[in-house]
Amino acid sequence: MKIAHFVQGYKPAIGGTEYLMQRISEQLVNHYGDDVTVYTTNAYNCEVFNHRGVKTMEPGREVIDGVKVVRFKVFNQLAPALNLAQKVSYKWRWPRNDLIRTVYSGPILPGLLREMGKIEADVVCASSFPLMHMHYAATAARRLGVPLVLHGGLHPQDGWGFDRKIIYRSIEKADAYIANTNYERDFLLGKDIDGRKIHVVGVGTDPDKYAGATGIGIRDQYGLSDHPVVTFVGQQGGHKGIETLLKAMPLVWRQAPEARLMIAGSRTKYAEVLDAIIGGFEPEQRAKIIVINDFKEDEKPEIIAAGDIFASPSGFESFGITYLEAWAAGKPVIGCRSGAVPSVISDGLNGILVDYKDHRELAGALLELIFDVDLRRRMAEEGRKHVLKNYTWEIVAKKFRSIYYKAVLD
Repeated sequence: MKIAHFVQGYKPAIGGTEYLMQRISEQLVNHYGDDVTVYTTNAYNCEVFNHRGVKTMEPGREVIDGVKVVRFKVFNQLAPALNLAQKVSYKWRWPRNDLIRTVYSGPILPGLLREMGKIEADVVCASSFPLMHMHYAATAARRLGVPLVLHGGLHPQDGWGFDRKIIYRSIEKADAYIANTNYERDFLLGKDIDGRKIHVVGVGTDPDKYAGATGIGIRDQYGLSDHPVVTFVGQQGGHKGIETLLKAMPLVWRQAPEARLMIAGSRTKYAEVLDAIIGGFEPEQRAKIIVINDFKEDEKPEIIAAGDIFASPSGFESFGITYLEAWAAGKPVIGCRSGAVPSVISDGLNGILVDYKDHRELAGALLELIFDVDLRRRMAEEGRKHVLKNYTWEIVAKKFRSIYYKAVLD
């Protein structure tokens, strides 16, 4: 098949959706012989869509691991005006404020609009909402007269991002929709989306790559010795729950002073808030916090393996690929009773769920796992079984391709 993928960023861009579409594209090219072209931006992360002065890549064309990649320059010169417009229109619920928010969210890609007439594909797939490239993809599919498959990555708790009629009109018109979880499917059924077009797939990971990681080098590098280590890996965004994790640690240190916290991920503007919080700790507590900024993707297995407990107390996720990676590395996980996460983590079986922003409950969960090594082991084993059964990249890519193929035949 000749496949066109639309996504907000692509390798070396950082993010769960970016990595998902990278791995699906690579699998389709290298395992099935498909011709895959990815239409994307020159952004390392989504901040550049509505903030000027953010570092970007060079736009252009290249082939990465057999995948054709076309990067378009993000236009963000109207960001300040669009920001004001979306704030006012959303506050007063003006008609079509969802459209204004979508344009502000971006990415605005004049180059992609000019490219539309040159795109060739048997099927178009785009990921993820609420970003505007999803609507570019719909336009491309319509012009080509080929099926449109949408992978939405919805997390409805984010009302500003996902309370938009334009999203659900697009899903209604699509030929197929890929949901990450049963939670997402049920949410769309509540929006009167035809259930026959919804396919629950999820995301993937590389179990062998994580199982082979030891983390010894990371532990030695940061002097972690035999201390119990709590690890967070992900973008340093405001909704990720890192602030809650930092608030929980003083409670943990009262009973487990030897515990350490490791925060690893790409910096965003919110990282400055985290810097200030960490800077407010007493020196002996700051010494127990390790921050690893902007690591390379191939370093992730060793970073996760260096920890004993993986905690990502995020407020909203469409899935949470890092939970899979932690399980693959043999770690128990902690997440929140929020959005799609309870569809991924089975509370008490392969991890522990806590309330979002409840630092006391989070501290209790951390202490339970710190002091109960057998519980950590049992939860990690259950998590790894769950990954091997459902969430390898081979399994996930096969499901994506099956959905594409059916859409083309129909």
